[in-house]
Amino acid sequence: MFLDEVGELPVDLQAKMLRALQKKEIRPVGSTKQIPINVRILAASNRDLKAEVAAGRFRRDLYYRLNVFAIEVAPLRQHKDDIRLLAAHFLGQTARRLKVRLPKLTPAHLVQLHNYDWPGNVREMQNLIERALILAQRGPLRFDLPPAASEVPAPVPAQDMDTAGSDAQIFTDPELRRRERANVVAALTKSLWRIHGRGGAAELLRINPSTLVSRIRKLGLKKPA
Repeated sequence: MFLDEVGELPVDLQAKMLRALQKKEIRPVGSTKQIPINVRILAASNRDLKAEVAAGRFRRDLYYRLNVFAIEVAPLRQHKDDIRLLAAHFLGQTARRLKVRLPKLTPAHLVQLHNYDWPGNVREMQNLIERALILAQRGPLRFDLPPAASEVPAPVPAQDMDTAGSDAQIFTDPELRRRERANVVAALTKSLWRIHGRGGAAELLRINPSTLVSRIRKLGLKKPA
């Protein structure tokens, strides 16, 4: 039995789970009869359960009952060498499922993916790529990600990217930021600094208005008088 996100269990359910693990029996909802179980438990959590125990949000006895053999999986931001392969895999997988053309991952795309911190890990990347692929049917492949301020990005060599064309151009981080600023300014100018609604800058850039507002603030842009 796989218990996904076991750290999200409310305290009252944690007590019931502990009792089921200790007695190896369960009582179905609405029943008065205990049913014996014979299962092997696998549990996963994206939380630090030790910290949850210290904070009183997770039962200590249940933690030690589950923590017989622990395997820690590093977050995606700690093994960014896998990003290129994961992105190519998810892109191909999603394109086949949606039955759409397969766009190419450019060096600029990979620099952007490498520079992001991925708080949602692999699931966030999978969702991001699916959303980008859906929107790419109306235009170029674009990843709606904020630039990472905590890292100095390194360009990924073109010869290491079998998903990019041999003539693809590599942009450094300052160049990418300059191009992003120029692109945002162009959209704002065309929309007369109107962000929301049809013809607004957010629609022109194909991003959420809240994301655009955040980028305008981050880039230090101000509406001309």
